[in-house]
Amino acid sequence: MDTHARLVAARAAAEALVGSGRVPGLVVALAADGQPAAVFAIGTDAAGRALICGDLFPVASITKLATALAVLRLVDRGLLGLDDPIDRFVRRATPDPAVTIRRLLCHTAGLPIDLAPADAPYAPGLTWERLGDACTRSGLQYAPGTEVLYSNVGYGLLALAVEARAGARFADALRDLVLAPLAIDGYLGVEPPRVPARIADVRGHHRATELEPFNSRFWRSLALPWAGLVTNAEGVLALVRAFRGHPPGFLSPPLRTAASASQTGDLAGGFIDPLRWNPCPWGLGPEVRGDKEPYWVPPMAGRDSFGHTGASGCIAWAAPAAGVAWTILGARTADNGWLLRRSGAISGAILTGRMA
Repeated sequence: MDTHARLVAARAAAEALVGSGRVPGLVVALAADGQPAAVFAIGTDAAGRALICGDLFPVASITKLATALAVLRLVDRGLLGLDDPIDRFVRRATPDPAVTIRRLLCHTAGLPIDLAPADAPYAPGLTWERLGDACTRSGLQYAPGTEVLYSNVGYGLLALAVEARAGARFADALRDLVLAPLAIDGYLGVEPPRVPARIADVRGHHRATELEPFNSRFWRSLALPWAGLVTNAEGVLALVRAFRGHPPGFLSPPLRTAASASQTGDLAGGFIDPLRWNPCPWGLGPEVRGDKEPYWVPPMAGRDSFGHTGASGCIAWAAPAAGVAWTILGARTADNGWLLRRSGAISGAILTGRMA
């Protein structure tokens, strides 16, 4: 399909969404297989600043795609094994041999969604090192291999394994293994050279404080391997396209194929209601669409389509059957439901080349 038709339809759908008032602004990028990215910006950020195509955004859990790619590159180099237990590399981690790199990547290791607040209080003085230590002390919530339970803690342990095998702090290893090779304008744990887009509707008791998630220097300083990446639409698109073989050689074809296919069998699970599914397919980093409902992308994307979302209001997705990948970065958190209920119109326009 002509990329221009996809672009025109996606822009019309994005303009309609911004016009509805559900989100103040969006940056959208899309690319057909083997083609360069096309990017457009609509509306403003939460501060009322007009968005431009290269704007940086906090991309929340889309960070997990980058962390997974760092792990997979070390697997390709023989420095990690998918079925190695995590305590082979992170000695303070749970000694259960069923908690493997593979299960951590696809969220079947049995670890909780988040750290207990008392284990790593979200307050001045918190650092990635303290968060990582807390991850090693987290117990299992379920027996490994019995349920899909989305886990930030698991990705914290994966980051520690990367540090152990790469011999560098995770943020530096991520830069060398993923961001630089993919030419991504991205930042983890360091203040970006330009102010990121401000995200609206951040909730919780740190709202409008110097600790506000997504929008504060403090939050960005934590270098969260499960949520802390700041990048632009083309950077997010590069992450999901890496699982499609762009650029060639970044991941070995067998590992790339495995990473974008479900590793969870018939296991049920997911997040919290209503975002729990039976079954709940998940790859080695990317979430796989399968037959999940309700869902971020329409069924026409294909059961084998894959990607990730972020609570800051963003999505990165690839549809192999349609030969296209795309990302939507919104200037409002996903809490009001716009990402789940309304962004599908943009995805559908990209897939079909026409607005519904």
